[in-house]
Amino acid sequence: MPQKSSAPRRSTLLAELAVTSRRYMASYALFNQAVADHLGLHPTDLQCLNLLGLEAGPVTTGRVAELTGLTTGSATRLVDRLERAGYVTRARDTADRRRVLVATVPDRMAEFGAVWERLNGGWAALFEAYDDDEVAFLIAHMRRTAELSAAQVERLRDGGAP
Repeated sequence: MPQKSSAPRRSTLLAELAVTSRRYMASYALFNQAVADHLGLHPTDLQCLNLLGLEAGPVTTGRVAELTGLTTGSATRLVDRLERAGYVTRARDTADRRRVLVATVPDRMAEFGAVWERLNGGWAALFEAYDDDEVAFLIAHMRRTAELSAAQVERLRDGGAP
């Protein structure tokens, strides 16, 4: 159970968290942009590839839209760009010829993975500094953050106020 802190300390910590989280998000966005630039991709395309690499197999463009929070039209244009760059192919679903599946290209994904592998050493060292309970907390935080982000994206896409 989390410990409660005094009101003044809590207020100070929450103010610091607000500033630190903004710096964290900006640094990740800039890191994402740098990796995308290195690979000659748009940052959204980079993260789409990241998400496609986590899927069990080929997916529909509708699934790409779900994964990325994009509209189906934007997801189609994203897949077009990835196809032109050689990272994905499209093929008719053999079980349902009406559906088109988007599949990653193994050789290109291996190149993509090699870039992440070279960058992972620093992240691995960073996380080694934490004990098991802290790592478990980070995992829980990241899952909750991803869920909240997805909900916020959906709200914004539906025309809700930020």
